[in-house]
Amino acid sequence: MNPLLTLALPKGKLGQESLALLAKIGWPGAGIDPDARALVHEFPEANKKYIFCRPTDVPTLVEYGAADVGMVGKDTLLEASANVYELVDLQFGYCRLVLAVPAAFLGREELACPERIDLLSFCQRWGQFRVATKFPRLAQAFFREQGIPAEVIKLHGNIELAPRVGLAQGIVDLVATGKTLRDNHLVAIRTIHESTARLIVNRVSYRLKYHQVQELVEALKKALAAAGARDGALGGSA
Repeated sequence: MNPLLTLALPKGKLGQESLALLAKIGWPGAGIDPDARALVHEFPEANKKYIFCRPTDVPTLVEYGAADVGMVGKDTLLEASANVYELVDLQFGYCRLVLAVPAAFLGREELACPERIDLLSFCQRWGQFRVATKFPRLAQAFFREQGIPAEVIKLHGNIELAPRVGLAQGIVDLVATGKTLRDNHLVAIRTIHESTARLIVNRVSYRLKYHQVQELVEALKKALAAAGARDGALGGSA
């Protein structure tokens, strides 16, 4: 009998999409609410266990072996810089990590083509440009690559509030539809990273449970390929 394989899953919408993908490859989990109080679900007959946690904790649980494998957004994985293997792009949970500023800071031409703004000149308007973010590592790396000495302030929520209260001139945050930015009169002027969910694995588990992990990888790739082929067929007939 195979040893128990533990999978770390994020709470929220990403967790729901993870369970939906697992259902396609025949893994258990029907009826599980990733946002319920129950954080651990065991399936002894299938030798599998799920742990639900904050998305930012998934890389840590996998890196330290509390979970063998995990599903997490690429943005969170990059920010955590965890020592894990990244095995599969799961192709859901698409979003962008962007630098956004208040629309009131931009002229008419800048509003028309915000991605073409000369970033260095724009940031120099304030002398010391400050951004608020939940992704300080990625934000610092971005500004360092741009040669811009920006000050990065870490917040844990309501990032879009920072420019409105004078804490920062901009924010670095995730954008899916852009509605939150629009509701707060913010405009994305740079895309820093694009992100989708990824399957990651603990380095020791990859060796000790190689066949189970590889079986999971192949099943996911097959399901994703089938979904892509189906979407392509639907697109072609539309």
